[in-house]
Amino acid sequence: MDELTEEKLHSLEEKAITARELLITTLLEAGSGHSAGPLGMADIFTAFYFHILNHNPKDPNWEDRDRLILSNGHICPIRYVSMAMSGYFPQEELKTLRKINSRLQGHPHRTVLPGVETTSGPLGEGISQAIGIALAAKLDDKTFRTYCLTSDGEHQEGNTWEAIMFAGKYKVDNLTVVVDRNNIQIDGFTENIMPLESFAQKYESFNWEVIEVDGHNIREF
Repeated sequence: MDELTEEKLHSLEEKAITARELLITTLLEAGSGHSAGPLGMADIFTAFYFHILNHNPKDPNWEDRDRLILSNGHICPIRYVSMAMSGYFPQEELKTLRKINSRLQGHPHRTVLPGVETTSGPLGEGISQAIGIALAAKLDDKTFRTYCLTSDGEHQEGNTWEAIMFAGKYKVDNLTVVVDRNNIQIDGFTENIMPLESFAQKYESFNWEVIEVDGHNIREF
């Protein structure tokens, strides 16, 4: 990861604005798709694809690349936009979102789009998948990191907490999980549907190091 200079920070902030503009254009062209989650995660994805990840868009299957797992697959339009902006495929292809035979479906499909690590749709599976990849890296003496992006609502899934406990026990320290704590899900506010607080303390109780940041302030990442 390069040093985050003021010049680099300004460039990332500009890219995040461009990503939001492209996202809206893409969704309008598709005539459907999620908007709130992808817009809310634009800064996060920009930071990953243009600053944090060790990756190569020209060689998406590079063995030593960092792995980015998207658990909440419905926000994939912002991932597609970020991938297009960083050179995985032409930006013109964004116009095919959710079209028949498009590589850019409403949930990401691993086998049709190079650079997508896992097929995701059913919520609550991403951390488990990421743990498997991270443990495999340790067994193979690989130094890449695995990152998993998740929603807060999917933490109402039991298997999510099984995965969190597992990672804590086995010290899967080459894994970083990012939780979009936006407090909303399809049926309303998380704390009304199934309360999650005290959220950070729950992770900490399972031996995780927790850092809380403003997801719209790239400087904090």
